Amino acid sequence: MNRSDRWRRATIALLATFTFNTYAADALPTIELSAQGTAVAVNDLARADAYFEAQADEPAAVAQKVNQVIAAALSTAKAYSTVSVKTGSTSTWPIYSNPSSSGRSNPAITGWRMRSQLALESTDIAALSRLIGELQSTLAIGNLQLMPAPATLRAANDEATREALKAFEARARLVTETLGRKYRLKALNINEQGNPMPMFRGAAMAEMAVKAAPVEAGDSTISVHVNGTIELID
Repeated sequence: MNRSDRWRRATIALLATFTFNTYAADALPTIELSAQGTAVAVNDLARADAYFEAQADEPAAVAQKVNQVIAAALSTAKAYSTVSVKTGSTSTWPIYSNPSSSGRSNPAITGWRMRSQLALESTDIAALSRLIGELQSTLAIGNLQLMPAPATLRAANDEATREALKAFEARARLVTETLGRKYRLKALNINEQGNPMPMFRGAAMAEMAVKAAPVEAGDSTISVHVNGTIELID
C-alpha cells in the first residue's frame, strides 16, 4: 500500500468518526406515548334482508311464482319513499329423488326450488319496521342490522380523533413538565378501530315489526388510538 492510499483511508476514517460524533451529539432523548379517544355514534341506519322461496315441478313454474311475489313486494315498498329497496341475489336449484326409494342408481330431478331476496335500507327505522311488518305476509326476514350511517360514523370518528389527540398532548405535557423539560413531536400515528360491528336482530325483531312495536336502535362506541414519539429539548 503506497503513501497516497494510506492518506486516503485515514481521511475517510476521520470523516466517518466526525459524522458519527455529530449525529450522537444531535440525538435527543425520546419518549413513546399513547392515548385513546372515544365517541358515541347513534345506530341510525337499518338494513334488512327479505326473501321468498318456493318449489314447483318445472323451472318456469317456480320462477313465475317467485317473481309474482317479489313484484308484489316491490309494489308495496313504493309507498315507503324513505326506504331504499333493491333486488338481491336469486338462486334456482334442482330437487333430487332419493335413489333408495326410487330404485334407481342415480337420483332423478323431481322438482325445482327458487329463492329471491330483497335488500332494504333506511335511516327512517320506524318506516322500515312498518314495511317489514307488511312484507311478512309473504316474505321471510333473514335479519335486521342496526349501525351508524356513514355521515354519523365520520362525525363520531372525528370527535374521537380530537379527543385522542388532546389526550396525547396532555400526557406529553404531564411527562415533560414533571421532568422539567420541553418537547417537540417527532412522530405520530392515528389508528381508527374500523367500523363498529352492526347490531343484529333476527326473528324477534321481525315479530316486533309485525306488532308495530317501537325499535330501540341503541348506540355504537367508536375508538381512536394515537401513539407517537416526542423528543425532550431544553
